[in-house]
Amino acid sequence: MFKVIQRFMGPASLSLLTFKVYASSKKDSPHKDTVKVNELSLYSVPEDQSKYVEEPRTQTEESISHLQHYCEPYTSWCQEKYSQNKPKMQSLVQWGLDSYEYLQNAPPGFFPRLGVIGFAGVVGLILARGSKIKKLVYPPGFMGFAASLYYPQHAIVFVQVSGEKLYDWGLRGYIVVEDLWKENFQKSGNVKNSPGNN
Repeated sequence: MFKVIQRFMGPASLSLLTFKVYASSKKDSPHKDTVKVNELSLYSVPEDQSKYVEEPRTQTEESISHLQHYCEPYTSWCQEKYSQNKPKMQSLVQWGLDSYEYLQNAPPGFFPRLGVIGFAGVVGLILARGSKIKKLVYPPGFMGFAASLYYPQHAIVFVQVSGEKLYDWGLRGYIVVEDLWKENFQKSGNVKNSPGNN
């Protein structure tokens, strides 16, 4: 083992030595024929008269080009829809993250209240057997009633806003029905030609 270390020690120690190299002047050295770069066998300098020639397109390149041209309206439509829906999706993701953070740090008594409200919805589903309209009305109604017991201030605000919206929708519906009535039944031509007046 000592011999192996000794053999490798010698060449390794030589790499730490410094040597001085002196360049000789041209007068001292004999004149040799110089070789130019383009005369070397490994390198070739392109000629000055080169031309760019475009290769003819293959069948595959033509079909890919045709496919890109055909799909361009669809891809632009998809990019437009993506740019329109991206802010909505980001706000939805942010809402989900905020909800998750709220549920991680929920106030005391939140989960029991949530359980009672959910149980009220299940009771509404059980009582609404047989009718589709009851299935649409009972569960949200029971859940709203249970939530209003725990959060009365929020329930009052919700009822006020919902009442205003329902009144507004009812007023709009009344105006539309009134306009349709005036257009179709108040004209003198429609009343005279109706089957009941013959």
